[in-house]
Amino acid sequence: MTTFNLPDLGEGLPEAEIVAWHVHEGDSVNVDQPLLSVETAKAVVDVPSPYTGRILKFHAQAGDTVETGKPLVDFDVQGGAKAPAAQTPSASAHAAAPATGQGMVVGHMASSDEEFVDRAIAGGTRRRSGERVRAAPAVRMLAKRLNVDLASCRATGRRGLVTVDDVLARANIGSRARGPAIVVPGLTDADKLRSTRKAMSQSMSLSRDEIAMCTVFDDADIEGWKKRGDVTVRLMRAIAVGAKAQPSLNAWFDPSGPSRKVLEHVDLAIAVDTGEGLIVPVIRNIGAQSIPELRESLNQLKERTRNRTVTPEEMRDYTFTLSNFGTMAGRYATPLVVPPSVAILGAGKTQRDVVAGATAPEIHTRIPLSLTFDHRCITGGEACRFLGAVIADLSLPE
Repeated sequence: MTTFNLPDLGEGLPEAEIVAWHVHEGDSVNVDQPLLSVETAKAVVDVPSPYTGRILKFHAQAGDTVETGKPLVDFDVQGGAKAPAAQTPSASAHAAAPATGQGMVVGHMASSDEEFVDRAIAGGTRRRSGERVRAAPAVRMLAKRLNVDLASCRATGRRGLVTVDDVLARANIGSRARGPAIVVPGLTDADKLRSTRKAMSQSMSLSRDEIAMCTVFDDADIEGWKKRGDVTVRLMRAIAVGAKAQPSLNAWFDPSGPSRKVLEHVDLAIAVDTGEGLIVPVIRNIGAQSIPELRESLNQLKERTRNRTVTPEEMRDYTFTLSNFGTMAGRYATPLVVPPSVAILGAGKTQRDVVAGATAPEIHTRIPLSLTFDHRCITGGEACRFLGAVIADLSLPE
């Protein structure tokens, strides 16, 4: 019997939730055949079989959360057949992994230590110079913002993982600075946030703690539109126009510098509401796409997001965010910016408003807009010029 443990999926996360098994106990499987789907943060990933053989036993069921490196499934391996090490770029890093599969990356699943590993800085701690420091991406970002060397932190997480509390402790930001813990009676493990909602909680907490939020509100008059109904695509085009008029809002900000990098292409993250929580996939370089191309890109991305087939790469490195919450309800809001981006545009529900006409009151259709920006690196004037350019483009007939 050979035990296969949950592999490192390259996300720098210590655990994953099982979405579904694609095989049953007693089934015969081949190398690289999909075994199960797991969810890490906001992405669903298929885990392929590392062996050819028969499934003897599952160690966890759909809905269970499994720690990385913990037993997942037992195999009766046929002839020792297993996935060749050359199939994954990180195979050499795991060549010394035990036969049980602990910590290994299998099949064609790409993994990279660069996602979660920093090298220790000589003299920074008692660690040896070449020893690796393990930390999740959110922890790495927090350490960078607090100017904390990860190698100097005391790692209290599983298998030597540096946690948020470790970074805060090193920065002398303890529980006293964060206030007393809130105790809610009656909570159990079943009430803990998982996967998408857990990731949302972490990113929103980071947004709250790190960014100097400021929001400006206005309305775009779309009474002159020749074609109605494709509001989201027109908003996407208008954001590209706004970024061209005021590039500073299409940027990343690093407060440790402080440094701001203005980016050439607008990679737009679009908040998609799902039954499992908010997922934010990215459409790349929207300024280079026509209206029909934007519609096609949006349709495909929404379908794959709701089907949970969107990949982790399609939710990274966005430069600006759109929240079209008005498709459900709400006129204005204060959408939150998630670092390192510096701005997000929220669009409320279209309204029929009374406006001042040339000679008499008129009723026009208008889109309420809410632009939140990071006031640490964006001025009010820059934000208003960006919003003005967005409104001007939305006001065009087509």
